[in-house]
Amino acid sequence: MSATKAPRSDAFNKKAANKRSRNQHSSSFLIQKCVEIEPLPSLKDTPAEQREALFLRKLQQCSIIFDFSDAMLDVKSKEVKRACLNELIEYISCENSITERVYPEVIQMVSQNILRTLSPSDNADYDPEEDEPTLELAWPHLQLVYEFFLRFLESGEFQPAIAKRYIDQKFVLHLLELFDSEDPRERDLLKTTLHRVYGKFLGLRGYIRKQVNNMFLRFVYESERLNGVSELLEILGSIINGFALPLKAEHKLFLQKVLLPLHIVKSLNLYHAQLAYCVVQFVEKDGALTQPVVKGLLRYWPKTNSAKEVMMLGEIEEILDVIDPGQFPHVMEPLFRQVAKCVTSHHFQVAERALFLWNNEYIVSLIEEHVSIIMPILFNSLYRISKEHWNQSIVALVYNVLKTFMEMDQKLFNELTEAYNDKVTARNVASLKRRDQWERLELLASEKRAKLAEADPDMDIALAKLGSVSIQEKS
Repeated sequence: MSATKAPRSDAFNKKAANKRSRNQHSSSFLIQKCVEIEPLPSLKDTPAEQREALFLRKLQQCSIIFDFSDAMLDVKSKEVKRACLNELIEYISCENSITERVYPEVIQMVSQNILRTLSPSDNADYDPEEDEPTLELAWPHLQLVYEFFLRFLESGEFQPAIAKRYIDQKFVLHLLELFDSEDPRERDLLKTTLHRVYGKFLGLRGYIRKQVNNMFLRFVYESERLNGVSELLEILGSIINGFALPLKAEHKLFLQKVLLPLHIVKSLNLYHAQLAYCVVQFVEKDGALTQPVVKGLLRYWPKTNSAKEVMMLGEIEEILDVIDPGQFPHVMEPLFRQVAKCVTSHHFQVAERALFLWNNEYIVSLIEEHVSIIMPILFNSLYRISKEHWNQSIVALVYNVLKTFMEMDQKLFNELTEAYNDKVTARNVASLKRRDQWERLELLASEKRAKLAEADPDMDIALAKLGSVSIQEKS
């Protein structure tokens, strides 16, 4: 017993040790060994005609990469670079600081510092919900480079026509790859950076959307591992909001083939809020997308994950809150059949979230308009759980929904109540009839055994060996 437990204990301890040691690490930078840099003169104290040349020298100085895995290594030079980056951030915000000569040097410096290979995770079982993220050791410099690049992109003097020679598809692809960084601080700045690039470079927009599509497809159908899904979806939410009408076929395809399948990934909770926002944006933009969206959500509805069901019900409410009344009849029947299943869930949070739909006045108004179709779909489930559900708060919510239905259409409510009671009565009668039939069969079987035993005593012994057959009551 102890021999079998030891390996499991060792494996657990090893995993725990891995988690403890994964606080920080450094990406695979191209680090220059034994480099010492000296402070350059201050830009603001330099004559105006000499500032551009000094600015370029400082950019080259900041292109030097240091090793942060050893905190005691190159301490002085690291501090010089940090101070230099702060000065560059201040300078780039000034007028007449961006000339055509500085573009290649700026992109070179940014590329040297930011565009790098991310180190593979030390923990193959990394769980974003439970484990602490791995923080980038080089962040004291990285953060300043990101801030400098953002100031550069946001400057009133920035000219995309010149910058597009250097900020190209290759640069953008490397930028997108960094969204897999485990450091949430970097992903947050990446989100803003990519958004600025998308806004400034019209020629790169289609390429960015295509590459994000590819990243999501790999995430859904291959790896299910991508740390920056929520940040990418946040960018897409803003992009979708700016789509012109009528929507292009490319955008509709993206909704159906990429966004909706994101609901099947087990880590949905990490990015569901951003995903739901994107989906709702599409429905608001084009009401005709309501039907494929709702049918897509029902297609990907979780079967055994109650937490995901709660999230999906929340998304359904957001969609119904903005739905065009003319589109509602096209989706109400399959939608409320699913709601009826959720209402009867033994997981009280699922049932509760489904019943909360009746707290939304707009949804109630849509239901009232089509009550003759919706009430019969839900009535039996509601009436049954009002008598049987284990959670009293759910029972109270069900009574409120039944009361609302009764106020909407008293006549239909009474008809459904009578039909339900008749059905229950018929089911009880059928159950009694089956029980009676089984009892009669048991009696006939016992009489037959008795007759066989009288005719042949050896038969009685054979029957005893086979064992008695017990016919259970079936309902």
